[in-house]
Amino acid sequence: MNVPQIDQMNAGGGLPLLSVRRLRVEFPSRRGTLLALDDVSFDIARGEVLGVVGESGAGKSLTGAAIIGLLEPPGRIAGGEILLDGEAIHELSGEAMRRLRGRRIAMIFQDPLTSLNPLYTVGEQLVETMLTHLELTPAAARERALALLDEVGIPAPAQRIDHYPHQFSGGMRQRVVIALALCAEPELIIADEPTTALDVSVQAQIIALLRRLCRQHRTAVMLVTHDMGVIAETADRVAVMYAGRVVEIGPVDEVVRAPAHPYTRGLMGAIPVLGAEVERLVQIDGAMPRLDAIPPGCAFHPRCTAAFARCHAERPELLPAGATRAACWLYAPAEMAEGGGR
Repeated sequence: MNVPQIDQMNAGGGLPLLSVRRLRVEFPSRRGTLLALDDVSFDIARGEVLGVVGESGAGKSLTGAAIIGLLEPPGRIAGGEILLDGEAIHELSGEAMRRLRGRRIAMIFQDPLTSLNPLYTVGEQLVETMLTHLELTPAAARERALALLDEVGIPAPAQRIDHYPHQFSGGMRQRVVIALALCAEPELIIADEPTTALDVSVQAQIIALLRRLCRQHRTAVMLVTHDMGVIAETADRVAVMYAGRVVEIGPVDEVVRAPAHPYTRGLMGAIPVLGAEVERLVQIDGAMPRLDAIPPGCAFHPRCTAAFARCHAERPELLPAGATRAACWLYAPAEMAEGGGR
């Protein structure tokens, strides 16, 4: 099997901070082993936002959990590599991974109450995190906590620092969680559906905040979401996932403007466009396969209107498809020569 082509230079303007290579995640069960992630590969550079998008069950959140070492048992990494600035973090012991979490990699969850302890003030939680990972005095940590709360847009931070999580609105709690993620100056933030529980106006504020802080702190961000609108507003590049695999990856503008993979085209066609007169939005028939029923060949072929014989028998790797790369046989040189492709 050929090794997939991986970008060594990307939108961040340098060698990747995070490199995921042929990542495989399995879940052993009484009926056999279920393959949840199948040869997932991508890079993220410092200061870059990589959006990871797809339907529920595509493997987006599972990829983030594998990177940060939070796979739920019996899930396990069965193959591949996860490199953080060249260090193979998938081989670290549990204790070493705990030291790395928060310090070098931080996580922003969909529900901010998942990350905040209701028994402690937000200031106590920020200060404790900094004292755990940074060489600061308690006074210096509190001063930095105030600065971070101000930076993420918490009004009157000198008063709010001593409030409890339940005293904040959902949008303000998410801002606190972003401050908590930034307080130990991590190199990488994994944001798992960080705006899903918020109303649209607050979503826009959180998206703008995340992007601005990423640029200012040169932090790499892996943004996991099912919302292509969020991806278009926030990400530099996008990886589209389906049934545990990356089916398309490339600059976000190119993927939004001219999606290559039939699945990506379906996702983009299902989004209403203001001012466009369309009788009916695109619908992708069928549903994503269960882990124990992934078909041979391309996993998308039962739902694909462009599928042909090879799609049923052989699984495609990521192939050059204009400005992006797509795991689709339409972009194989022989198919292109016969008039396939877009």
